[in-house]
Order: sequence, then structure tokens, then C-alpha cells
Amino acid sequence: MKDTEREQTLVLIKPDALKNSLTGYVLSQLSEFHTGLRFAATKIVNVSRMLAEEHYAEHRGKVFFPSLVDYIMGRIHYPDEPWKHRVIAIVYQGPDAIKKVREVAGPTNPHIAREERPGCIRSLGTVVPLKDEEGNVIGERMDNLIHASASPAEAEREIKLWFKPNDIPPLMRIYPTAICDSYYYFKDDRLYTTHEPDSMCFLVPGDVVWESDLEALHLIQRSAPTTTSLQAVVAKYLINVKQEGTQSI
Repeated sequence: MKDTEREQTLVLIKPDALKNSLTGYVLSQLSEFHTGLRFAATKIVNVSRMLAEEHYAEHRGKVFFPSLVDYIMGRIHYPDEPWKHRVIAIVYQGPDAIKKVREVAGPTNPHIAREERPGCIRSLGTVVPLKDEEGNVIGERMDNLIHASASPAEAEREIKLWFKPNDIPPLMRIYPTAICDSYYYFKDDRLYTTHEPDSMCFLVPGDVVWESDLEALHLIQRSAPTTTSLQAVVAKYLINVKQEGTQSI
């Protein structure tokens, strides 16, 4: 199979799409019949703050960043129903997967999507003004129903953030994997290789991991520079994991 046949992209069906019962519509628009793409992986994710902040890391420090994090966590659309806080994460695979999904999704801004691409998925979204405590508009948040990777590099980063290797069938994995060589624990934004009270074990020897994650952990152990944050490594391995006596990460 050629590499072009194996291109992958991440799609997130966001809380606003779920609340407005648009899941079936989104999936039908992205179906193999319409796009020629196939599922490589899918799961329902209760989005932790750590995962949300890493997903939107490029926007950290911007005025709309806190609202974006609350949005993808489901806190805005389900403020009083925490059991409904989730997104549907999907890896699509096939020729020109990134381009095809972006075309079906439409422009990022729903208002522009309605003008330029009526009928695309995001044309059903909206733009929400953000206000300060005095009621002044200080920015905006785009509730645009789905996320779709914009480039091969972004797709790789995002797929590795939302999915463990074992979430994807072996013959559908396109990024290198490795076998974990140690116990790894996480506590207070720090990495440990021995158990600490209240720490969470996120990897054990023998686990299948992304090769880049293992490389990053080795660098972090040595306090060496790395382009991948510890939180970006940990987040996926603790998806939907809850440890009694601890707060959500």
C-alpha cells in the first residue's frame, strides 16, 4: 500500500454537534461513500483539562484560550450535566484524507462557511462573542461542530495526542511505535519512574507506545530539551482514566 493511500487525519465531533444531534449528519458527510476514506480508529473521550490545553496549545495565552478549553471539555454546552462531557474522536485514513475532510468540513468560521460553502458541516455552527466582566466584547469563540487536522504535521501531532497505538489496528498505524522500557508515573506536572503517593501510572514495561513519546520521556528524564511536552505525552495514556481520590487531570 502506498503512503498516499495511508494518509490519516484527526476529526473531533465537538460538544455543540453532539448537543444539537448532528453526529449522524457529520458521519454521513464523512462516510466512505462520500469521501472514499475509512475509519482507522474512533472512541468517545471525556476530555481532561490537560488534553484540552495540549490540543489548543498554539492558542495558549490568547484571550479566547480559556473559553476554547471549556468548550472542547463540554463545560459550556453541558454546564450542569458533567456526565455528558465528551467528544467523539476519529482517525480517518485514505488518499488525500486531510484535504478531503477539510473540504467537507468547510471554513473554520461558521459565518464565512455559510457565505462561501453553504451546506458544509461548519455552516451549521455559530460564532459566540466573548465578554469581560464589564460586558465588553474582547474576542470570539467559533463553535464550529468539528475539528479537522490542517496538515500532515498537525495530523501526526493530534493523532498521537488523542490516540494510543493500541487504539488503532496494527496494519493501520502509520507512525513508528516502540515497546515501553520502564514504569512511568505522573504527578504535579512531573515525571517519575518510581511510585510516589497520589501519582498516576500511565505506562508500564511492555506497553506499546509511540516511538516519539518514548524518546521524549527519555529526554525529560535527563532534563534535556524536547519539542514534546510531558503533558502531551501523558494526556492520551490517561484518557478516560479516573483514579479514586484524585481530581480530573
